[in-house]
Amino acid sequence: MISKLNILIRSSQRVSIILCAISICGCQGYKLGSLDLYRPDIRTVYVPMIQSDSYRKGLGEQLTEAVVKEIEAKTPYKVVGREKADTILEVRLVDERKWVIAEDAYDQARDVSTELRAQISWIDRQGQQLMQRSATELPNASLEIVESSGFVPEGGQSLVSAHQDAIQKLAKQIVAQMELPW
Repeated sequence: MISKLNILIRSSQRVSIILCAISICGCQGYKLGSLDLYRPDIRTVYVPMIQSDSYRKGLGEQLTEAVVKEIEAKTPYKVVGREKADTILEVRLVDERKWVIAEDAYDQARDVSTELRAQISWIDRQGQQLMQRSATELPNASLEIVESSGFVPEGGQSLVSAHQDAIQKLAKQIVAQMELPW
């Protein structure tokens, strides 16, 4: 009984070794892990305070904080000061809109939506664009990202909560643009 068990263990070890060798040889060119989604030549990013063209106060500061947290949480990059950074991620909130989607019989807003529009540009020390929408990108052209969020005033939601939701979504989209193209 023991010799049959030893034979079974040895044969299963051999099978697992063969399967490992086949999987390693068969997967040449493929990358594993989230770190391979990002440029290996970049270690640090500087994120200046995001400027906002909106009349609503604090949107730029909130987006800056969200982008920095998202970079630190999802990428291998470290956010540092300008003098130590390999790259600079510049973002500008260029538009903020709000509109009523549905009203009640008394013309009071029941469903409202808000939209934030940002232009982003990620450059290295030499001024080269690191984010590109296509292979024929114009030099110094920024990428534009739009994010929206809705709220229901009757449900206790507000424009502030909708903006916070849109800012979180916008920060995720901005950091997703830092990934290498597929």
